[in-house]
Amino acid sequence: MTTWRPDPSFYPSPRMAAKAPKETIAYVAAFDPDRQRPDAIAVIDVDPASASYSQIVGQVDMPNVGDELHHFGWNACSSCLCPNAPHPHVERRYLVVPGLRSSRLHIVDTKPDPRNPRIVRVIGPSEIADRANYSRLHTIHCGPEGIYVNALADRDGNAPGGIFLLDHDSFDVLGQWEMDRGPQRLAYDFWWHLGHDTMITSEWGTPDTFENGLVPEVLLGSNYGRKLHFWDLHKRKHLQEIDFGEEHQLVFELRPAHDPTKAYGFVGCVISLKDLSASIWTWYRDGDQWAAKKVIEIPAEPADPDLLPPVLKDFKAVAPLVTDIDLSMDDRFLYVSCWGTGDMIQYDVSDPLAPKETGRIRIGGIVSRATHPKAANGALNGGPQMVEISRDGKRIYFTNSLYGAIDPQFYPDGIDGWMVKLDAGDNGGISFDENFFVDWPKGHRPHQVRLEGGDCSSDSYCYP
Repeated sequence: MTTWRPDPSFYPSPRMAAKAPKETIAYVAAFDPDRQRPDAIAVIDVDPASASYSQIVGQVDMPNVGDELHHFGWNACSSCLCPNAPHPHVERRYLVVPGLRSSRLHIVDTKPDPRNPRIVRVIGPSEIADRANYSRLHTIHCGPEGIYVNALADRDGNAPGGIFLLDHDSFDVLGQWEMDRGPQRLAYDFWWHLGHDTMITSEWGTPDTFENGLVPEVLLGSNYGRKLHFWDLHKRKHLQEIDFGEEHQLVFELRPAHDPTKAYGFVGCVISLKDLSASIWTWYRDGDQWAAKKVIEIPAEPADPDLLPPVLKDFKAVAPLVTDIDLSMDDRFLYVSCWGTGDMIQYDVSDPLAPKETGRIRIGGIVSRATHPKAANGALNGGPQMVEISRDGKRIYFTNSLYGAIDPQFYPDGIDGWMVKLDAGDNGGISFDENFFVDWPKGHRPHQVRLEGGDCSSDSYCYP
């Protein structure tokens, strides 16, 4: 919808965004792993002054079953203020919600009542296949000239996966983004450096290697994703790939610096085939090329095989399984979700090539089953997974489910969903908000979190 003035939640720079008003609600994707009931977007009250704080206060159900809601994003954000393709008169109003399994796109209107969103359009998989030749929709980013959607497969469920665009206003599918994809075949996440006209993409696998769970032979054969790809954002042309090597598998979440003058970012690698460790890598500009360096390694923890799921018993250890990361708006603190051990770790990344740990909490975990002060059911399962940070960097929210078919491989007793919040100190350190614990209703599991007005992984900026 067109407005006379720029949306007040749009900010030219990350410095200005960090001064935005506090969020009062969060939107969370919730899915039914058994695919018997519709998935939903839940609305959580995150205002500590509210009588319904830490409660689900609204929900919009999808019209079908089996979508597997996963990641989602806004129709428009601060990138609409960029000088190369300005759209300052659109508003942050609609959530664009893909089904990873169904390949449907849902357009959810959060106005006039943000606590009672409603679906205004569903774009079916055949329309997306016909116009963009893609399926298995994953990540949404609001760009300067349109809404970017990435997909893990082509229309038939095979490689290559890639990116397509939607129109800001009509939500019509415009078509495939790539003009020259070079050697890129696998897809997972994508982000960009608007100030350096660069797109970065990462890798998972094709649907036959994850829709029924991770395939041990594919993992041990080093056939999941292990590369970063760098693209000319304007020309839509592949420029360079960086191979992390056969040891490293599942190169997942990308978090570039928010400051558009900075040409670096962070990516998590879920597992090492050598020792089950997880790692964080920094990509950066090195002369006229891009380079990447492993800057954090998180070791596996020895464990009693009787406490481990079948997939880990022979290793006699718990893999950290870094499955999400997030970067604070000032580019100072990186948060790392260790879904296997149950740790959420905070690093000071002021020097992006030399991070320093500044905080750590544990909740859930394959063996630890660590609890929360407000949890009524004692030992918790699942572990820190999708993490989101408030724009001022003071509040960190996360949930505990990874993916319907993979959850039982590591938590065979099942996952009872929950969502928690941490408070962050100005100079590091994290602690639980003891009054915030959402015990998720049975039948759904929570995944990605989006905050009212934007958050630290929703917007990109063209001014420092």
